[in-house]
Amino acid sequence: MFALLVSYGVRAPVGKALAGFLFLAMLAGPAAAEKVHIVAFGDSLTAGYGLPEHEGFVPQLRAWLEAQDEDVRVVNAGVSGDTTAGGQARFEWSLTAELQGVILILGGNDALRGIDPATMRANLDAILETAAERELEVLLVGMPGPGNYGPDYRAEFEAVYADLAEKHDTLFYPDFLAPLGDDPAEALDFMQADGIHPDAEGVARIVEAFGPSVQALIERIRSE
Repeated sequence: MFALLVSYGVRAPVGKALAGFLFLAMLAGPAAAEKVHIVAFGDSLTAGYGLPEHEGFVPQLRAWLEAQDEDVRVVNAGVSGDTTAGGQARFEWSLTAELQGVILILGGNDALRGIDPATMRANLDAILETAAERELEVLLVGMPGPGNYGPDYRAEFEAVYADLAEKHDTLFYPDFLAPLGDDPAEALDFMQADGIHPDAEGVARIVEAFGPSVQALIERIRSE
């Protein structure tokens, strides 16, 4: 359109102004409309275990972000049963060229299996190193430490996330399950029958609390 206007010799000041405006709009348009591409990388909590597809974490997060007018694509890379070791093994080949950010939600199965927090730390550290090499922004999501292995295990487990977030300068969401409540009995009201995985209402509560942190990740990506 701009070339057409110039070729026909727009001489009036208003015509020149319009042509200039169209030119600037064409320059600014693609950047303003650029979609952000993020992968949600995790285990069954990310995958949406036990729920109809549209009620899982990633679909509900997509709907929440859309309601906030965020132009973002969120890929579901959750694998049920995955530990941090399994995640570390598949992380690099899960990354496609268009990805700009990662929501990293792993560690729940490490806790269930009583895996040494030092091992979990090494696995997550390796994932974050790979993300840094690929220049991906990360939102690291913590998990509550289990109480059945004693207070020292729990403290060491939970410290892994905060330490790595600081080391790698990632955004950090301390506890994925916190929106379900501090009281275990209260949290069970939003769990499936297994007492481990949130039901649809529980996921909705998580997404409502978690969404702004994803928006912060999107903002960090856009500001690069």
